[in-house]
Amino acid sequence: MNSLKNNSPQSGDVGRLVDHLFRHQAAQIISTLTRIFGPENLDLAEDVVQETLLKALRQWPFSGVPNNPSGWILQTAKNLAIDTLRREASFRDKAEAIAYQLEQDMAASEDESQDHGLKSDQLAMMFTCCHPRLSREVQVALTLKTLCGLSVPEIAKAFLTPETTIAQRLVRAKRKIRDEKIPFEMPATRELAARLDAVLEVLYLLFNEGYNAHEGENLVRQDLCTEAIRLTSLLVEHPIGGQPKVHAMLALMLLQASRLPARVDAEENLLLLAEQDRTKWDRNLIQLGFYHLDKAAHGDELTEYHLQAGIAACHAVAPSYAATNWQQILSYYDELIYLTRSPIVALNRAVALSMLNGVEAGIKELESLSNLPAMQSYYLLPATHADFYLQKGEPRKAAEYYHQALALASTEPERRFLLRKLKACGKDEAQRDDIQNESLKLPTDR
Repeated sequence: MNSLKNNSPQSGDVGRLVDHLFRHQAAQIISTLTRIFGPENLDLAEDVVQETLLKALRQWPFSGVPNNPSGWILQTAKNLAIDTLRREASFRDKAEAIAYQLEQDMAASEDESQDHGLKSDQLAMMFTCCHPRLSREVQVALTLKTLCGLSVPEIAKAFLTPETTIAQRLVRAKRKIRDEKIPFEMPATRELAARLDAVLEVLYLLFNEGYNAHEGENLVRQDLCTEAIRLTSLLVEHPIGGQPKVHAMLALMLLQASRLPARVDAEENLLLLAEQDRTKWDRNLIQLGFYHLDKAAHGDELTEYHLQAGIAACHAVAPSYAATNWQQILSYYDELIYLTRSPIVALNRAVALSMLNGVEAGIKELESLSNLPAMQSYYLLPATHADFYLQKGEPRKAAEYYHQALALASTEPERRFLLRKLKACGKDEAQRDDIQNESLKLPTDR
């Protein structure tokens, strides 16, 4: 066991460190354990990783962070795995041989983590999870849960799907892996191309969760954005990933990330694009984003990542919100609608349309989305409706929609944003909110 530092960090600092280690080492540990225990024991491998990280969360705030926290994680995971296999009847007869193999593999993993081999292992495990014998939606959900550490509610929000549906997908996926003995191994090079789109979707959703978190006290989770950019940057350097669509997605991430310093104020309150101080945008990230956007222009494939990056580029070069090239953005959204049929794209298109043709045009577009099942729990639909009515000069109508949005908001930053907007509707509505605030609390608030 590694010696411990004398400092005793705050629990919040430890939580962030452990979360970081999870994203850097979970794939490595799960890969090693599933190779040894077999893919049918994926749950066991996940349990070992979770228990390891919980142990760090319990111990480190009091005993201090180890000098080599990565080594501590690997050693603790190894010990817990050995304890587990000795308890499992199916492993008991060969426990010593497996323990020896585990010792060797974990030692090799620790060496690799010091020479940056772990980065490759993370991407390799993503390609491993995106097995073609699983459906695309299951590939993505399983990878987000197992390797990226996203919770079922977070994944459900990303898919605009009920939590029960995501939970069932994960259960069925693990059952299929077990029953069909689907191997958890790095696919041959010739098989990587068929899995690339699923891996890109994983990285895209990981970035989105960081850019607009669906759980926790902060709207932005910088660590997730940084991790998604890091892994995508690594992927684009690989022969299989050096494609225009990967450059396009990396450009999108970089251009979006450039706005993060201005996206929230000092109290972590959300600032809309129109409210942001553009002098705080990271010009280095914008420049790098345009570099990859130029790389994305080669070839004849037009993907949703190209179009979204084009929209982000329009915002990046605009001197102000009003002076943005809304006609070009609307054109990109029209093509995105054709490609994706996404109601979220349609919602964003309504905003662009309102900038060109007025809020009445935007309201009409939103009304066509109101009955879609995927939008019933999406708080930004009523929030956008409210914003349009506020612009139209109808604060009472706007307040009704802000109350609807408050009932759907899932995080404290979202609620603070909506309460701030609600107060803009007038004192009467703010007082009404104070009265109704208790009834609008989420279950997790109680």
